[in-house]
Amino acid sequence: MVIRKALAVWLMIQAHVEVIRRTTKEFAVLPKRWVVERTFAWFNQYHRLSKDYERLLEMSEAAIYAVMTRIMLRRLVA
Repeated sequence: MVIRKALAVWLMIQAHVEVIRRTTKEFAVLPKRWVVERTFAWFNQYHRLSKDYERLLEMSEAAIYAVMTRIMLRRLVA
């Protein structure tokens, strides 16, 4: 519970969310959307994160931390 509150506080301090409104109905590339989509694509490569298998939120959060740690370590080593 303490970790969840600490994470929420950290996100409020560190996270910057920018809402982009569409001005036209035509297709337009939205800035930085590919960063989020790429991260979700990385998550889908790992079986435990491809579907919602976990009952507890903390287990899913731990799995995300483990996968992101593995991705970062692979980039550092390469």
